[in-house]
Amino acid sequence: MRNWISFPTSQGTHSRQAHADFPEEGIYEREIGRSGFFGPAAHMHHKHAPTGWMEWEGELRPRAFDLNNLSSKGCKSDSTSPFGAPLILSNAHCQYRLWHCAKPMTTLARNADGDDLLFIHEGEGTLFCDYGHLPVSQGDYIVIPRSTMWRLEPAKPMQLLMIEATNDAYQLPEKGMLGGHAIFDPAVLDTPQINDAFLAQQDEDTWQVEVKRHQQVSRITYPYNPLDAIGWHGDLSVVRLNWRDIRPIMSHRYHLPPSAHTTFVAARFVICTFVPRPIESDPGALKVPFYHSNDDYDEVLFYHEGDFFSRDNIERGMVTFHPAGFTHGPHPKAFAAGRAHKKTFTDEVAVMLDTRDALTVGDAAKAVENPDYVYSWRAQDSETQK
Repeated sequence: MRNWISFPTSQGTHSRQAHADFPEEGIYEREIGRSGFFGPAAHMHHKHAPTGWMEWEGELRPRAFDLNNLSSKGCKSDSTSPFGAPLILSNAHCQYRLWHCAKPMTTLARNADGDDLLFIHEGEGTLFCDYGHLPVSQGDYIVIPRSTMWRLEPAKPMQLLMIEATNDAYQLPEKGMLGGHAIFDPAVLDTPQINDAFLAQQDEDTWQVEVKRHQQVSRITYPYNPLDAIGWHGDLSVVRLNWRDIRPIMSHRYHLPPSAHTTFVAARFVICTFVPRPIESDPGALKVPFYHSNDDYDEVLFYHEGDFFSRDNIERGMVTFHPAGFTHGPHPKAFAAGRAHKKTFTDEVAVMLDTRDALTVGDAAKAVENPDYVYSWRAQDSETQK
């Protein structure tokens, strides 16, 4: 635990409660927070939107990437090996890729660098791994422990978001006073089965295993299929969680921070899932994400499906990247719609990665970047896009 300098105080005109009952002359609230919404914070009230810049120079800017265009830009994302998927963002503790898997994998994969988290954006198929057979489909998270051997057989072409916890492991967040069954009950986590389908795929043919270690791939050849287990026991396994089994925490009087939607945690980053939920109904409560300066974390959002209520002109299959160090928040049209309470329910599904260490943008992401995204907070631009 860190012993932060703490001196609760206030100046000027302000609300008594964060994210609610704003003073009329200061409706643009900005949260300055530390440790990703878990540390000390101050809440500023501004006359103008904190994102109302007119010009931007330099690399520290909000960025958007349309991953739907990877193939058209010459970025090979349709490899039968997950290790061939293009790198979108990365740092020493995390690798973020998008993989198109349309054909059955012809080799087994084993990641010795860390746990893998797969999120199935499109398609369905079957996962075979050390632990057995597991059907997988759109909207599933698949946690694959480090050095597990596995392969996919798509029934329909699959697009997968892959997030590696480099030299690390995925765990569940602490739920505190909510109890262990909140957000999702561990009973909804599915594990592979040693069943007829798994036993039927065992053969005496030659198989190769691709092993990734220190970001280099080695190949091991076997005169048989090494996925030849007849059973297992223990408390370590591949697990599956579908976003539809997530029951989000909500408050009708207070807009909760993104950290309330944490799904998986690693030592240096977290994964959050935004799923459909009622919008705050209290007249004074903020109804869209608040402007904030999350100065300790880079923020990445993958848009899976639905209407992304805090963004204009963002479609499924796109990624936004907001580095630490500048204020960000809802686009002007979304902010105005929230003030008017035009919607009472969100229908978005998005996967958020928040990293404690700065991310580097990969060449594949640069090839599909929207250079105008940095100016999408301009009020006049939002009006012309209606």
